[in-house]
Amino acid sequence: MPVNALSARHYVLSVKLRREKVPSFDVYPFTLPVVRHLDELELHPAVTFLVGENGSGKSTLLEAIAVAWGFNAEGGTKNFHFQTRGSHSTLHESLRLIKSVQRPRDGFFLRAESLFNVATEIENLGVIDSYGGVSLHEQSHGESFFAVMNERFGGHGFYVLDEPEAALSPTRQLAMLVRMHELVKQRSQFIVATHSPMLMAYPDAWIYQITPAGLHRVALEETEHYIVAKRFLNDTQRQLSALLDDPQGSLL
Repeated sequence: MPVNALSARHYVLSVKLRREKVPSFDVYPFTLPVVRHLDELELHPAVTFLVGENGSGKSTLLEAIAVAWGFNAEGGTKNFHFQTRGSHSTLHESLRLIKSVQRPRDGFFLRAESLFNVATEIENLGVIDSYGGVSLHEQSHGESFFAVMNERFGGHGFYVLDEPEAALSPTRQLAMLVRMHELVKQRSQFIVATHSPMLMAYPDAWIYQITPAGLHRVALEETEHYIVAKRFLNDTQRQLSALLDDPQGSLL
């Protein structure tokens, strides 16, 4: 079902790279094409996806957007201030978020790789009731991830998700689409870095694919993720034979 434009709510209109603030394009992460070629990234009022190969910089850019908004680098809300290991880049210092006049009531930065750390901080803060009343440490990775979306995300929010599919089975990815849609209808905005063509299928979403020339908006069917998955599932045995006979080959 297409998203009603009146349901979605722009909180961040776009992300601009303040090139005058860049210390040098010869040092990481400014050497990454996704950063080097970044001018202004326009965001969809409902759902924007960032996709690309491992190491392309999608999570680095997403993290910088989250930190520029005020979220903790390892995840959580603006009220989370813990640091397990200071490994995030300084890219956020060179970004400017172009905000609308609308202000969200809620927000969360949720990343699969550091959910354990967020779960520990939730216990330290004594706010388990806001996450369903059961410690996230007492649930599986996928269950705890989904509990955050179901119990903590309250709508009218700005939500930043980093590779959520890493914690979710295919069935739970479909359930996540349903939950995202519920939240979008409650005037929420999402930015999601993902490898999952199932998530990318969200109606009317904008998909930005990272290439050596920077970010480019594409249709779902144009993404490498969709092309590879479709070819493999449509002709599994032939694709397997070709791949295993030529380990250096490609499914593309």
